[in-house]
Amino acid sequence: MNNYEFTLVLANIHDFDEQLVDRIFEVGCDDASLLTRNGVVYLDFDREAASFSEAVWSAIRQVESIAQPKIRVDSIQPDDLVTVSEIARRIQKSREYVRLLINGERGTGNFPLPISGMSQKSMIWSWSRVSQWLFKHDLVSEEQVAIAQEIADINQYLFHRDHWLEFNQRMKKIEARLLTV
Repeated sequence: MNNYEFTLVLANIHDFDEQLVDRIFEVGCDDASLLTRNGVVYLDFDREAASFSEAVWSAIRQVESIAQPKIRVDSIQPDDLVTVSEIARRIQKSREYVRLLINGERGTGNFPLPISGMSQKSMIWSWSRVSQWLFKHDLVSEEQVAIAQEIADINQYLFHRDHWLEFNQRMKKIEARLLTV
């Protein structure tokens, strides 16, 4: 068994009281702290489990089993979206080191492209893509890559779960357009 640290951001909750803390504890989340920041309520977990996936999914099931108030998990943190500073923090290197990797002045080049922010001051990358590249250059572990991908996948699921059929139909239309071009 390993310990996994992660955060569940909660939807439908804007503040909390002792009753909610008790309910969260009663459903088995005695390994979490209920916190709020800028009006966002979240649970910080330090969960023991056989795998990261098991830790996260068991926490989501427990939290969402609370009937009153009905809680939905909005996302998992740390998020897949990262800046240069966040990449540097996650690999315990300087921002300058990461900038050199990005620009191909260090390493083998071909750093993943940013997914957003090209016309702004700060660009955004996908941590799951960046971690795969970093793994090939011995800067992160295989487990870190797997966890990054798991977080990205779960967050996509959580984002689309209420509209999954509609989303799937839109993706099929896009795919059909791509195949006819």
